[in-house]
Amino acid sequence: MKRAIFPGSFDPITLGHYDIIKRGIELFDEVIVSIGINSEKKYMFSLEDRKKFIEDAFKNEPRVKVMTYEGLTVQFCKEIKVPFILRGLRNPADFEFEKAIAHTNRKLSKIETVFLLTAASTSYISSSIVRDVIKNNGDYTVLVPESVRVK
Repeated sequence: MKRAIFPGSFDPITLGHYDIIKRGIELFDEVIVSIGINSEKKYMFSLEDRKKFIEDAFKNEPRVKVMTYEGLTVQFCKEIKVPFILRGLRNPADFEFEKAIAHTNRKLSKIETVFLLTAASTSYISSSIVRDVIKNNGDYTVLVPESVRVK
């Protein structure tokens, strides 16, 4: 069984994330959406809410699992025996940042990173943009899956 993790903070999950996960399950038998916990980061949504948003968005897709972890992503991959990391790329800046992380992960382990380009229709969306729209009482519902809209 080919398994991949899709790591991130998902604060909150966006339509861009949703698209990468949907396309990821066409490539892998299982995609584990892995919510990283960083005690130094301040989140808008609780860990429980972020996990529920993702679980609800994929409630009819048994090949998508949601887990949380702390520490290095490659260490988490080793612990749960997952050989692939799935990442989405929106722009050249994402590529440069993700390339450095992928090279580091390969140096630390045998974990392979698979990149998917985001769909043109979602490439401008980021969680930080969504949070800013929410903070300023804008219509964020066009940027996130239905599961986040009910919040």
